[in-house]
Amino acid sequence: MKKIFVLDTNVLLNDPRAIYSFEDNDVVIPLAVLEEIDNLKTKSSDLGYNARESSRILEEIRESGNLHDGVELDSGGTVKIIINGKLELPRGLSSSKMDNRIISTAIHLKNEIKKENADRKVIMISDDINMRLICDAYGLEAEEHSSSRLKEEEIYSGFKEIMCGADLINKFYEEEKISLSELNQLDDSLYPNEFVQLTADDRNKNTALARFDGENLVPLRYNKSQPAKIRARNREQQMAMELLLDDEIKLVTMSGKAGTGKTLLALAAGLAKVVDEQSFSKLLVARPIQPMGKELGFLPGDVEEKMGPWMKPIFDNLDFIVHRNKDAMYAYQKLLDKDLIQVEALTYIRGRSVPDQFIVIDEAQNLSLHEVKTIVTRAGEDSKLIFTGDPFQIDNPYLNFHKNGLNYLAHKFHDQKIAGHIMLKEGERSELAEIASNLL
Repeated sequence: MKKIFVLDTNVLLNDPRAIYSFEDNDVVIPLAVLEEIDNLKTKSSDLGYNARESSRILEEIRESGNLHDGVELDSGGTVKIIINGKLELPRGLSSSKMDNRIISTAIHLKNEIKKENADRKVIMISDDINMRLICDAYGLEAEEHSSSRLKEEEIYSGFKEIMCGADLINKFYEEEKISLSELNQLDDSLYPNEFVQLTADDRNKNTALARFDGENLVPLRYNKSQPAKIRARNREQQMAMELLLDDEIKLVTMSGKAGTGKTLLALAAGLAKVVDEQSFSKLLVARPIQPMGKELGFLPGDVEEKMGPWMKPIFDNLDFIVHRNKDAMYAYQKLLDKDLIQVEALTYIRGRSVPDQFIVIDEAQNLSLHEVKTIVTRAGEDSKLIFTGDPFQIDNPYLNFHKNGLNYLAHKFHDQKIAGHIMLKEGERSELAEIASNLL
């Protein structure tokens, strides 16, 4: 029996092509959703782009039939727009809220099917938790849009620990490589640039850190490097340095809780690559103004002054690097004067091409799947992209640990030789910050 899926506005704003992801079932779009999309279409942000794209897709579908009656898709399902003039709102819901009008459409459909004694499910699809909770309270089935939701086993950490014989570890140190066929206890395959800790299965428990280069496990090349005099303090930071300093790796994703050093390591590596090695022409640092694409006009001053509060964490890390180096070589103003650094919001990145730059995108956990695609496709020739963020600390109301741009990017690129990912776990900001992160 075909199901009826009623789409909330946020589903189309996150993925305009979500209409096509329901196989041979029927998709219903309430009029209130079109009204919300229409209100957002003039925005210059990704929300505006997705609103316009949703309208274009619906217009293409409309050319094949009447959306009021329903238009059949290639999958066998249909798309239909419903004008629910009766507004069958249960007691307690106000008709002034668009969300409630969307819910009323689903309830109206459910009641109509019940009158016909038909055995069809009506399911609300929404990425808004509160919307799903309200639906549940009124006996209406509701689900998150799951086509881009990662399963627990799909969350990529970029690291494995493998037990092996002590003789194999000795061989690794002597020959500086071992093949996968020599690892008898490897349950599944390794991905390019995935890290491995080999641990001896005897009482000495000797260890070796390695990286899979696509053919063999090889030693870390940059484990003693100190870009901008910042050294790795733990195992995961060593692995992060390996990814950040390797020019062959064009996309790096780094996740971890607050205080694990994600942003500091990325900035230190970027400064070393731009200022010391001159491997890139500029260090570009950007972070989303949450929500991404929100205009900066609500703060006084010019663009730089408006961005100040949002970019303060970046400046704090740059100040830390300057103090560690005890000179002005990495001073922000000096880097600005030489056009070696640019710090900006992500709002206006669409349409740009960014060649030969070391690009750091901070707070990437607040980016949607479409937003990370937009950013990655801006990378020009010889650029390197670094995405950092804490997927446990998401401010975007429509994203969560299993559905955010950072984890999604790591998952999609985990088998590519030009990409690498590492999840940092140990806090290094301070003892107090580490305890607070674990307890609070």
